[in-house]
Amino acid sequence: MPTSKTSAGPTLELVRESKIAELLPGEGIGRYEASGVQARGQYLYVIFDNLPHIARFHGSLEAGHRHNILVRQRGDSPGFEDITYHPGDRRFLIIIEAGSRPEDEFRPAIEEYDEDLRYLDRETVDFPLESGNKGLEGVVCDRRGADDYVLGLCEGNKCRGGAKGRKPGGGRIQIFRKADGAWMHMGTIKLPKSVQFEDYAAVDVADNRIAVVSQASSALWTGTFEDESWAFVDEGTVYRFPTDDNGDRSYFNVEGVAWLAADKIAAVSDRRKKGDQPKAAKRKDQSIHIFRIPG
Repeated sequence: MPTSKTSAGPTLELVRESKIAELLPGEGIGRYEASGVQARGQYLYVIFDNLPHIARFHGSLEAGHRHNILVRQRGDSPGFEDITYHPGDRRFLIIIEAGSRPEDEFRPAIEEYDEDLRYLDRETVDFPLESGNKGLEGVVCDRRGADDYVLGLCEGNKCRGGAKGRKPGGGRIQIFRKADGAWMHMGTIKLPKSVQFEDYAAVDVADNRIAVVSQASSALWTGTFEDESWAFVDEGTVYRFPTDDNGDRSYFNVEGVAWLAADKIAAVSDRRKKGDQPKAAKRKDQSIHIFRIPG
């Protein structure tokens, strides 16, 4: 997979990581195609694009820890893309890339779960997509003033698919508020043009700090919002994921990101894409990673 020029930059420092299957021994599931992660308290909540279930892990990433659980849900995988927590409603929100499919268009959907990860509701997101597999990849709740919003990260540049969506410099985040049984579109945030990512896989916000991950570029961008708006105070910083001992790429499939502290993030990786990625990609796939941000 090609890597954009923004993969150059300071390197994230690996703190610890673990294969998800090792954290959940005895579950009898062959694949854990992780697609999103949310940090809350001492736990990391992880969702998958091949499973309807939701996992909770202790932050120590200790194999077989008694607090590591897989909360099983009914039905088949709806194609989970990312997870966030809405503190005002005390609910987890999970975004589905193309949830409802009217005759001529695709639209994402958001499912809501209570604090015990029990399913509550599902609502359409007011944002038509060009296709069913190129849409909103990341989701995060954020408060501006006295109001709560949901931010949805477009996978492609300028929210486009195909070659146009891979042209760097057009990162977009869509703003939504819930009204009349749907998530209504309220506006768009443009990432700085200096963020030359080929795609966008996940987003998280904490205390005005924003983190955006690119799978194709194997990189993380961090920036800072102004206090009362979604304007950025500067261009932010791009960090690359660590390479192997030969300087070759190690992280091919990062799909989720969550702030743990001002200088630390959690990330999760999807399954290696056989035929499209080298065998080396399997070393880090289907895993949870903790990184320290240098400086």
